[in-house]
Amino acid sequence: MSEQKQVNFAQYGKSFQEDLCSLILDDRPFADQILEVFDPNFLELKYLRVFVEKIAEHRTKYKIHPSRKTMVTIIKSGLNEENDATKRQVVDFVARVFAKEEIEGAEFIKDTSLDFCKKQKLKEVMIKSAKLINSSSFDEISKLISDAIRLGASSDFGYDYLKDFERRFEIKARNPVSTAWGEIDQITGGGVGNGELGVVIAPTGAGKSMVLVHLGSEAVKQGKTVVHYTLELSDTTIAQRYDSCITQIPLSELMDHKDLIRETVEDVKGALIIKEYPTKSASVNTLHSHLERLRAKGTKVDMVVVDYGDLLKPVTREKEKRNELESIYEGLRGLAQEFHCPVWTASQTNRSGLNAEVITIESISEAFSKCFVADLILTVSRTVEDKQNNTGRIFVAKNRFGPDGLVFPVNMHTRNVSITMRPPNTNQDPLSLGGTTNLTAKDQALRIKEKYKKFRQSIRAKTTENPQNEPSI
Repeated sequence: MSEQKQVNFAQYGKSFQEDLCSLILDDRPFADQILEVFDPNFLELKYLRVFVEKIAEHRTKYKIHPSRKTMVTIIKSGLNEENDATKRQVVDFVARVFAKEEIEGAEFIKDTSLDFCKKQKLKEVMIKSAKLINSSSFDEISKLISDAIRLGASSDFGYDYLKDFERRFEIKARNPVSTAWGEIDQITGGGVGNGELGVVIAPTGAGKSMVLVHLGSEAVKQGKTVVHYTLELSDTTIAQRYDSCITQIPLSELMDHKDLIRETVEDVKGALIIKEYPTKSASVNTLHSHLERLRAKGTKVDMVVVDYGDLLKPVTREKEKRNELESIYEGLRGLAQEFHCPVWTASQTNRSGLNAEVITIESISEAFSKCFVADLILTVSRTVEDKQNNTGRIFVAKNRFGPDGLVFPVNMHTRNVSITMRPPNTNQDPLSLGGTTNLTAKDQALRIKEKYKKFRQSIRAKTTENPQNEPSI
C-alpha cells in the first residue's frame, strides 16, 4: 500500500488530479513540459487516465494541441473501446471542466505534479543505471541520467504557430460588464471586458467621479463584485453616491430615507467594497496587495474602479511627471490582466478641456501615453449651459472594439448620480442638427460650435454692458 502511494497521485486526492488533467488540456506549454515525464498510471482514476491519453494521442497524430471544442469531439467519437461506466465518467468530467471558470491554486498543482513526475522518472533511470554499471561505460550512464534530469524542464517559448493552431479559432470570452448605456455597449461589444482598461477623461467639476460611480453601480446591479478605490473622497461619501445612484434618492435627502435605502440595497445582487487611501499614498502595488488579500479570502473580484489614476503614487520615481503617470496607467492595465477583470479609472484634462464643447484626446493632462494602454476612452464635456440644464456630452475618443470618434448627448443629474443617454434628435440635444452621431469628431465639433454661437453672442452682449461680471465659458 505504501509503495502504491509513492507511484501515483492518490495522496493528493481526486480534486487535485482532476484539476491537473484540466490544466494539461487548457495550458499547452504546461502540457509540453509534464507529458515528457508523465505516466497515465500516475492517475488513480481510470476516466482521468483515458482523458489524458486522448490528449496525448491527438498531439502525437496531428502535432497540434487539442482545444476544448476538439476534445468534445474526441470524447463523443473516440471512446468506443471503453465500457459504459468509463464513458459516462469521462463525459461527466468534461462537463465539470468546462463549467469551472478558473482553477484555484493552479501554480501549486503544476509545481507539485511536475516535481512528483520528474522524481519518478529519475528514480526509474537510477534503477536502470544500477543494472548497467557492469555492462556500460560511465559516459553512457552519465548521459542517461543527464537526459532524465533535463526532461520536464520549462518549454514555454511562446505561442507556437503550429501546436497552438486551434487557439486562433477559439472564441475569446471577454465577459464584458455593461455600462447600461445601450449606445456605448453596442459599439464596444457589451462594455469593458476582462483584462481591459477603461478611462474617463474630464476637466475638474465635470463629473468624472460620478461617471465612475454610475459604472460601478450598474455592475453591482448586474450581480458583480466591485472594488472601488477612492483617493480623493472619503469611503462614506462614495458609498452615499452609490446609494443615490442605485435608489435615485437625491444626495441631499439620503438622511431622511435610511430604511428605504437599506431595503433597496439589500436586494442588490452584487457586492461592493470601497477602499479609501489618502491622495498619493497608494501605488498600483498597494492595490495589487489588497486585491490579493481579497482573493485569498475567497472573494472573486469582477470589476475594479480607481478614482482616480492620476492620484496614485508611482512605483518608481521619474524625472518627469508624464513618465510617472505613464507607468501608473501601464500598471493599471497589468492589474486588469492579472486579476482577469475590467478596470475603470479617470483622468483629468489640461486647461484646454475646461471650456471645450467636445473633449478630445489632445486635452488629456500631462501624459498622452496614458491613451496607448487604454482599451476604451470616454470624455465628458459640460459647458456652463450644460450644467444649468443637466446635460452634457460623452465622446468616444478611443475604442479597441469598434468605431470611435462619436459623440453621444447625455442627461446628467449630479443630485442623484443619474447619467442617461438621450436620443440624438431631441429638442434638448445640442447635437440635434440633423443627427450627428454618425459624423466625424471634427464635423461634430463644428455642429456644436454652430449650436452655441447664439449663446455666446448673448453672453458677449451682457458682458459688454457689465464687463466686470464676464463669465468663463
